[in-house]
Amino acid sequence: MITVEKLTKSFGPKLAVDNISFSVAKGEVLGFLGPNGAGKSTSMRMITGFLSPSAGKVSVCGFDVVEQGLQSRSRLGYLPENAPMYSDMSVFGFLSFCAELRGLFGSTKARAIDRVVQLCSLQPVLFQSVDTLSKGYRHRTCLAQAIIHDPEVLILDEPTDGLDPNQKHEVRTLIREMGREKAIIFSTHILEEVEAACTRAIIIDRGKIVANGTPAELKCRAPLAGTIVVSLSGIGWQSVQPDLSTLSFLDKSELISESDSKTMFRLQPKGDLLPEVLTLAQKRKWRIDHLNVEEGRLDDVFRAITLPETEKASVE
Repeated sequence: MITVEKLTKSFGPKLAVDNISFSVAKGEVLGFLGPNGAGKSTSMRMITGFLSPSAGKVSVCGFDVVEQGLQSRSRLGYLPENAPMYSDMSVFGFLSFCAELRGLFGSTKARAIDRVVQLCSLQPVLFQSVDTLSKGYRHRTCLAQAIIHDPEVLILDEPTDGLDPNQKHEVRTLIREMGREKAIIFSTHILEEVEAACTRAIIIDRGKIVANGTPAELKCRAPLAGTIVVSLSGIGWQSVQPDLSTLSFLDKSELISESDSKTMFRLQPKGDLLPEVLTLAQKRKWRIDHLNVEEGRLDDVFRAITLPETEKASVE
Protein backbone atom coordinates (compact mmCIF):
# COMPACT_ATOMS: atom_id res chain seq x y z
CA MET A 1 0.00 0.00 0.00
CA ILE A 2 2.90 2.36 0.80
CA THR A 3 6.39 1.91 -0.60
CA VAL A 4 9.26 4.27 0.25
CA GLU A 5 12.53 3.78 -1.62
CA LYS A 6 15.76 5.65 -0.80
CA LEU A 7 13.81 8.77 0.16
CA THR A 8 15.95 11.86 0.74
CA LYS A 9 15.16 15.50 1.47
CA SER A 10 17.60 18.40 1.80
CA PHE A 11 16.87 21.97 2.85
CA GLY A 12 19.97 23.77 1.62
CA PRO A 13 22.94 22.24 3.46
CA LYS A 14 20.69 20.45 5.98
CA LEU A 15 19.90 16.81 5.22
CA ALA A 16 16.52 16.31 6.90
CA VAL A 17 15.77 12.80 5.56
CA ASP A 18 18.67 10.56 4.57
CA ASN A 19 18.03 7.69 2.14
CA ILE A 20 15.26 5.86 4.03
CA SER A 21 13.34 2.85 2.71
CA PHE A 22 10.37 0.93 4.12
CA SER A 23 6.92 -0.34 3.17
CA VAL A 24 3.52 -0.63 4.82
CA ALA A 25 1.02 -3.32 3.86
CA LYS A 26 -2.75 -3.41 4.18
CA GLY A 27 -3.65 -4.27 7.77
CA GLU A 28 -0.53 -2.65 9.22
CA VAL A 29 -0.40 0.29 11.63
CA LEU A 30 3.10 1.73 11.59
CA GLY A 31 4.23 3.95 14.44
CA PHE A 32 6.75 6.58 13.35
CA LEU A 33 8.98 7.55 16.27
CA GLY A 34 11.88 9.90 16.71
CA PRO A 35 13.10 12.92 18.66
CA ASN A 36 12.17 16.44 17.60
CA GLY A 37 13.86 17.33 14.31
CA ALA A 38 14.52 13.69 13.40
CA GLY A 39 12.71 13.91 10.04
CA LYS A 40 9.32 12.39 10.88
CA SER A 41 7.06 15.18 9.65
CA THR A 42 9.24 15.82 6.59
CA SER A 43 9.01 12.13 5.64
CA MET A 44 5.24 12.10 6.09
CA ARG A 45 4.83 15.26 4.00
CA MET A 46 6.77 13.62 1.16
CA ILE A 47 4.62 10.46 1.40
CA THR A 48 1.48 12.58 1.04
CA GLY A 49 2.90 14.60 -1.84
CA PHE A 50 2.90 17.84 0.17
CA LEU A 51 6.71 18.05 -0.28
CA SER A 52 8.75 16.86 -3.25
CA PRO A 53 11.71 14.62 -2.40
CA SER A 54 15.27 15.61 -3.26
CA ALA A 55 15.85 11.99 -4.26
CA GLY A 56 14.11 8.65 -4.01
CA LYS A 57 10.59 7.47 -4.72
CA VAL A 58 7.27 7.04 -2.91
CA SER A 59 4.26 5.12 -4.18
CA VAL A 60 0.79 4.90 -2.62
CA CYS A 61 -1.45 2.03 -3.77
CA GLY A 62 0.88 1.57 -6.74
CA PHE A 63 0.81 5.23 -7.86
CA ASP A 64 3.97 7.33 -7.84
CA VAL A 65 3.39 10.32 -5.54
CA VAL A 66 5.28 12.72 -7.82
CA GLU A 67 4.34 11.41 -11.27
CA GLN A 68 0.76 10.34 -10.44
CA GLY A 69 -0.05 12.75 -7.64
CA LEU A 70 -3.81 13.00 -8.15
CA GLN A 71 -4.28 9.22 -8.19
CA SER A 72 -2.11 8.69 -5.10
CA ARG A 73 -3.64 11.54 -3.07
CA SER A 74 -7.18 10.39 -3.84
CA ARG A 75 -6.40 7.16 -2.01
CA LEU A 76 -4.96 8.64 1.17
CA GLY A 77 -6.14 10.73 4.10
CA TYR A 78 -3.79 13.13 5.84
CA LEU A 79 -3.92 14.66 9.31
CA PRO A 80 -1.14 17.28 9.22
CA GLU A 81 0.85 18.56 12.18
CA ASN A 82 -1.06 21.20 14.21
CA ALA A 83 -4.39 20.30 12.52
CA PRO A 84 -4.79 23.33 10.19
CA MET A 85 -8.34 24.34 9.24
CA TYR A 86 -10.37 27.32 8.01
CA SER A 87 -11.23 29.12 11.26
CA ASP A 88 -14.27 31.01 9.91
CA MET A 89 -16.12 27.80 8.97
CA SER A 90 -18.35 25.74 11.23
CA VAL A 91 -17.33 22.13 11.84
CA PHE A 92 -20.19 20.97 9.60
CA GLY A 93 -19.26 23.48 6.90
CA PHE A 94 -15.63 22.43 6.98
CA LEU A 95 -16.49 18.72 6.70
CA SER A 96 -18.97 19.47 3.90
CA PHE A 97 -16.28 21.43 2.05
CA CYS A 98 -13.73 18.60 2.47
CA ALA A 99 -16.25 15.99 1.34
CA GLU A 100 -16.93 17.91 -1.87
CA LEU A 101 -13.19 18.30 -2.49
CA ARG A 102 -13.07 14.50 -2.31
CA GLY A 103 -15.84 14.20 -4.90
CA LEU A 104 -18.68 13.37 -2.51
CA PHE A 105 -22.08 14.98 -3.13
CA GLY A 106 -25.73 14.54 -2.21
CA SER A 107 -26.70 11.57 -0.07
CA THR A 108 -23.19 10.09 -0.36
CA LYS A 109 -21.76 13.26 1.20
CA ALA A 110 -24.40 13.28 3.94
CA ARG A 111 -23.65 9.67 4.88
CA ALA A 112 -19.91 10.35 4.89
CA ILE A 113 -20.29 13.37 7.19
CA ASP A 114 -22.60 11.46 9.53
CA ARG A 115 -20.12 8.55 9.68
CA VAL A 116 -17.09 10.69 10.64
CA VAL A 117 -19.09 12.80 13.09
CA GLN A 118 -20.04 9.59 14.90
CA LEU A 119 -16.53 8.11 14.71
CA CYS A 120 -14.84 11.28 16.01
CA SER A 121 -17.59 12.22 18.52
CA LEU A 122 -18.16 15.67 17.03
CA GLN A 123 -21.92 15.94 17.72
CA PRO A 124 -21.54 18.56 20.52
CA VAL A 125 -19.64 21.00 18.29
CA LEU A 126 -21.01 20.22 14.83
CA PHE A 127 -22.39 23.71 14.20
CA GLN A 128 -19.77 25.55 16.24
CA SER A 129 -17.19 27.82 14.56
CA VAL A 130 -13.76 26.24 14.13
CA ASP A 131 -12.03 29.21 15.79
CA THR A 132 -13.95 28.54 19.04
CA LEU A 133 -12.96 24.88 19.30
CA SER A 134 -10.69 23.49 21.98
CA LYS A 135 -7.42 21.96 20.84
CA GLY A 136 -8.87 18.48 21.30
CA TYR A 137 -11.93 19.17 19.14
CA ARG A 138 -9.78 20.86 16.49
CA HIS A 139 -7.69 17.70 16.24
CA ARG A 140 -10.76 15.47 16.08
CA THR A 141 -12.30 17.65 13.35
CA CYS A 142 -9.11 17.47 11.30
CA LEU A 143 -9.00 13.69 11.82
CA ALA A 144 -12.60 13.54 10.54
CA GLN A 145 -11.64 15.28 7.28
CA ALA A 146 -8.78 12.81 6.83
CA ILE A 147 -11.13 9.82 6.88
CA ILE A 148 -14.26 11.36 5.32
CA HIS A 149 -13.70 9.61 1.96
CA ASP A 150 -12.81 6.29 3.65
CA PRO A 151 -9.28 6.17 2.18
CA GLU A 152 -7.15 3.05 1.80
CA VAL A 153 -4.11 4.79 3.33
CA LEU A 154 -3.93 7.13 6.35
CA ILE A 155 -1.02 9.41 7.29
CA LEU A 156 -1.53 10.87 10.76
CA ASP A 157 0.93 13.35 12.28
CA GLU A 158 0.51 13.35 16.09
CA PRO A 159 -3.18 12.28 15.97
CA THR A 160 -3.68 12.43 19.77
CA ASP A 161 -1.96 15.77 20.37
CA GLY A 162 -4.02 17.92 22.75
CA LEU A 163 -6.51 15.19 23.65
CA ASP A 164 -7.39 14.22 27.21
CA PRO A 165 -6.74 10.60 28.34
CA ASN A 166 -10.26 9.41 27.45
CA GLN A 167 -10.09 11.00 24.00
CA LYS A 168 -6.64 9.51 23.40
CA HIS A 169 -8.01 6.08 24.23
CA GLU A 170 -10.87 6.58 21.77
CA VAL A 171 -8.53 7.69 18.95
CA ARG A 172 -6.11 4.79 19.59
CA THR A 173 -9.02 2.36 19.46
CA LEU A 174 -10.27 3.96 16.23
CA ILE A 175 -6.80 3.73 14.64
CA ARG A 176 -6.45 0.09 15.67
CA GLU A 177 -9.85 -0.79 14.23
CA MET A 178 -9.29 1.11 10.96
CA GLY A 179 -5.85 -0.51 10.68
CA ARG A 180 -7.44 -3.88 10.01
CA GLU A 181 -8.52 -2.75 6.55
CA LYS A 182 -6.12 0.11 5.79
CA ALA A 183 -2.42 0.94 5.79
CA ILE A 184 -1.74 3.55 8.48
CA ILE A 185 1.33 5.56 9.45
CA PHE A 186 1.16 7.78 12.48
CA SER A 187 3.84 9.70 14.28
CA THR A 188 3.85 10.08 18.04
CA HIS A 189 6.03 11.03 20.99
CA ILE A 190 3.94 8.87 23.32
CA LEU A 191 5.53 5.44 23.41
CA GLU A 192 2.57 3.75 25.10
CA GLU A 193 0.56 4.55 21.96
CA VAL A 194 2.89 2.32 19.95
CA GLU A 195 2.09 -0.66 22.16
CA ALA A 196 -1.63 0.24 22.22
CA ALA A 197 -2.21 0.72 18.50
CA CYS A 198 0.75 -0.33 16.32
CA THR A 199 1.62 -3.60 14.65
CA ARG A 200 5.09 -2.26 13.82
CA ALA A 201 7.26 0.75 14.66
CA ILE A 202 10.11 2.63 13.03
CA ILE A 203 12.51 4.86 14.95
CA ILE A 204 14.10 7.62 12.89
CA ASP A 205 16.99 9.71 14.17
CA ARG A 206 18.92 12.44 12.34
CA GLY A 207 17.08 11.55 9.15
CA LYS A 208 17.99 7.82 9.21
CA ILE A 209 15.99 4.75 10.21
CA VAL A 210 17.74 3.30 13.27
CA ALA A 211 15.18 0.62 14.26
CA ASN A 212 12.32 -1.21 12.55
CA GLY A 213 10.24 -3.98 14.11
CA THR A 214 7.18 -4.96 16.12
CA PRO A 215 6.81 -3.40 19.58
CA ALA A 216 7.80 -6.76 21.12
CA GLU A 217 10.92 -6.99 18.93
CA LEU A 218 11.96 -3.45 19.81
CA LYS A 219 11.47 -4.03 23.53
CA CYS A 220 13.91 -6.94 23.31
CA ARG A 221 16.58 -4.38 22.39
CA ALA A 222 16.22 -2.61 25.75
CA PRO A 223 19.45 -2.75 27.79
CA LEU A 224 17.77 -4.66 30.65
CA ALA A 225 15.47 -6.87 28.55
CA GLY A 226 15.71 -10.52 29.60
CA THR A 227 17.56 -9.82 32.86
CA ILE A 228 16.27 -11.51 36.00
CA VAL A 229 15.68 -9.54 39.19
CA VAL A 230 15.59 -11.58 42.41
CA SER A 231 14.80 -10.49 45.97
CA LEU A 232 15.70 -12.89 48.81
CA SER A 233 15.00 -12.81 52.54
CA GLY A 234 17.35 -13.96 55.28
CA ILE A 235 20.60 -14.19 53.28
CA GLY A 236 23.33 -11.70 52.40
CA TRP A 237 24.99 -10.92 49.07
CA GLN A 238 28.31 -12.42 50.15
CA SER A 239 26.60 -15.76 50.74
CA VAL A 240 24.67 -15.67 47.48
CA GLN A 241 27.57 -14.83 45.14
CA PRO A 242 29.46 -18.15 45.33
CA ASP A 243 26.31 -20.09 44.42
CA LEU A 244 25.55 -17.76 41.50
CA SER A 245 29.00 -18.40 40.06
CA THR A 246 28.01 -22.04 39.48
CA LEU A 247 25.27 -21.09 36.99
CA SER A 248 26.38 -22.02 33.48
CA PHE A 249 24.06 -19.55 31.70
CA LEU A 250 24.97 -16.54 33.86
CA ASP A 251 26.82 -13.75 32.08
CA LYS A 252 27.14 -11.40 35.05
CA SER A 253 25.43 -10.51 38.32
CA GLU A 254 25.06 -7.21 40.16
CA LEU A 255 23.77 -6.20 43.57
CA ILE A 256 20.83 -3.79 43.49
CA SER A 257 20.26 -3.35 47.24
CA GLU A 258 21.03 -5.07 50.53
CA SER A 259 19.64 -4.63 54.04
CA ASP A 260 19.74 -6.69 57.21
CA SER A 261 16.99 -8.99 56.02
CA LYS A 262 16.74 -8.60 52.24
CA THR A 263 19.06 -8.88 49.24
CA MET A 264 18.05 -7.80 45.74
CA PHE A 265 20.20 -8.51 42.70
CA ARG A 266 20.07 -8.60 38.90
CA LEU A 267 21.29 -11.46 36.69
CA GLN A 268 22.32 -11.02 33.04
CA PRO A 269 21.73 -14.28 31.13
CA LYS A 270 23.67 -15.74 28.21
CA GLY A 271 21.19 -18.56 27.68
CA ASP A 272 18.18 -20.15 29.38
CA LEU A 273 19.08 -18.97 32.87
CA LEU A 274 15.70 -18.96 34.64
CA PRO A 275 15.37 -22.77 35.16
CA GLU A 276 18.90 -22.81 36.63
CA VAL A 277 18.04 -20.03 39.06
CA LEU A 278 14.85 -21.76 40.20
CA THR A 279 16.66 -25.08 40.67
CA LEU A 280 19.42 -23.39 42.67
CA ALA A 281 16.89 -21.55 44.84
CA GLN A 282 15.09 -24.79 45.62
CA LYS A 283 18.36 -26.59 46.36
CA ARG A 284 19.62 -23.85 48.71
CA LYS A 285 16.14 -23.29 50.20
CA TRP A 286 16.29 -19.57 49.44
CA ARG A 287 13.25 -17.57 50.53
CA ILE A 288 12.26 -15.70 47.36
CA ASP A 289 10.20 -12.56 47.94
CA HIS A 290 10.23 -11.49 44.32
CA LEU A 291 11.48 -12.83 40.99
CA ASN A 292 10.90 -11.05 37.71
CA VAL A 293 12.18 -11.39 34.15
CA GLU A 294 12.50 -7.87 32.75
CA GLU A 295 10.43 -7.46 29.58
CA GLY A 296 12.17 -4.32 28.39
CA ARG A 297 10.57 -0.93 27.83
CA LEU A 298 10.20 1.06 24.62
CA ASP A 299 11.33 4.29 26.25
CA ASP A 300 14.60 2.58 27.26
CA VAL A 301 15.10 1.43 23.66
CA PHE A 302 14.26 4.89 22.35
CA ARG A 303 16.74 6.59 24.67
CA ALA A 304 19.47 4.01 24.02
CA ILE A 305 19.15 4.46 20.26
CA THR A 306 18.59 8.21 19.93
CA LEU A 307 20.60 9.85 22.74
CA PRO A 308 23.93 11.35 21.67
CA GLU A 309 26.92 9.27 22.81
CA THR A 310 27.97 11.90 25.37
CA GLU A 311 24.54 11.87 27.00
CA LYS A 312 24.37 8.05 26.94
CA ALA A 313 27.62 7.97 28.90
CA SER A 314 26.30 10.43 31.48
CA VAL A 315 23.04 8.45 31.87
CA GLU A 316 24.92 5.18 32.33
